[in-house]
Amino acid sequence: MMQVRKRLCGLLALVLCVGLVLPVHATSIDDAKQKAQELENKKQTAEGEKAALTQQLTEIVKKMQDTESKISEKEDEINKKAAELIDAKNDENDQYESMKKRIRYMYENGNTQFIEILCKSKNISDFLNNAEYISTISQYDRDMLTEFQDIVKSVEKQEKDLQAQYAELEKLQKDLESNKNTLSTLVANKEVEISSLDGELGDAKAKIAELEAAAAEAQRKREEMAAAAAAASKATAASSPVMVSQVSANVSGSGTFSHPCPGYTCVSSDYGYRVQPLPGATARHDGVDFAAPTGTPVYAAEAGTVTHVGWFGTGGQAVIINHGNGMVTWYLHLSAFSVSQGQRVSRGENVGYVGTTGNSTGPHLHFQVNVNGTPVSPWNFIK
Repeated sequence: MMQVRKRLCGLLALVLCVGLVLPVHATSIDDAKQKAQELENKKQTAEGEKAALTQQLTEIVKKMQDTESKISEKEDEINKKAAELIDAKNDENDQYESMKKRIRYMYENGNTQFIEILCKSKNISDFLNNAEYISTISQYDRDMLTEFQDIVKSVEKQEKDLQAQYAELEKLQKDLESNKNTLSTLVANKEVEISSLDGELGDAKAKIAELEAAAAEAQRKREEMAAAAAAASKATAASSPVMVSQVSANVSGSGTFSHPCPGYTCVSSDYGYRVQPLPGATARHDGVDFAAPTGTPVYAAEAGTVTHVGWFGTGGQAVIINHGNGMVTWYLHLSAFSVSQGQRVSRGENVGYVGTTGNSTGPHLHFQVNVNGTPVSPWNFIK
């Protein structure tokens, strides 16, 4: 019988250990998923930044194309204006040379030429017309020279303006080229960053898959061990008066008290003398330890008043109930409470939950019955 109980307790311990592994896996999976989401967010941000940079790059390339077209047009205008300037200078030079020839001719022939021209006049009217003609020729030469010089100056100014516009367009083109190179570098850097994030994201997803597989395997083993523990519990219950079935009712037992922990799996330590499980523990065990998973409900064995809720030395978190007539029950090593000090509770009312606080080797309820301050066997009341 004792051997069966030991096997059952061992199975329970394995189930509890595997049960502890699952939250660890869940936490690791959550951490991995959070990291993957962070990487995904970074990747989306980087892709958005790359798209914006690419758009800017496209706009700059278009501006460069427009500027290149304007530079080409401006070159045509400058070439055309340069040709006009050459023509104007040629006209100016021709007029100047013609005027010099006429002046030299009149100078070399002296005033006689003018007199001869005038003497050949048939009448005074003809004479006056010839004199006016000579004066007109001289004025015409001067006027034409002045006009050609003005044209040359005008064309030179236009050419100078065109050259200034051309220089501005070339400067703009150089600035655009510099911006283009900068943006191209930024886009390339973003592509490297996105590629790196893709690699990290792939690793994170692989890690998630690995953790989920491990969690599934741990769950499978837990279910197998739980099934084995349930089968062992059923077999032990059939041959031992100490074991009870796991029931959801909070009132059970045929004795004076209802069972304080009907959801237990085995008695891990009975009332009386025992081998010390922990250094410093007394050889005498004043209660019964009902092994059960953390969080298993604990119930009042009988109606009474809660006289203590809180830490109770090596007993950890505890609830103590006074039932009157010198009878008091202790519920030790709890993980949480559901009553408060001074509260009146009824038989079978939930008072707390199984834990492993205080001086404990694992999740269990230490149930103790004191009569007039002296511990007695709980089995006298929960047969």
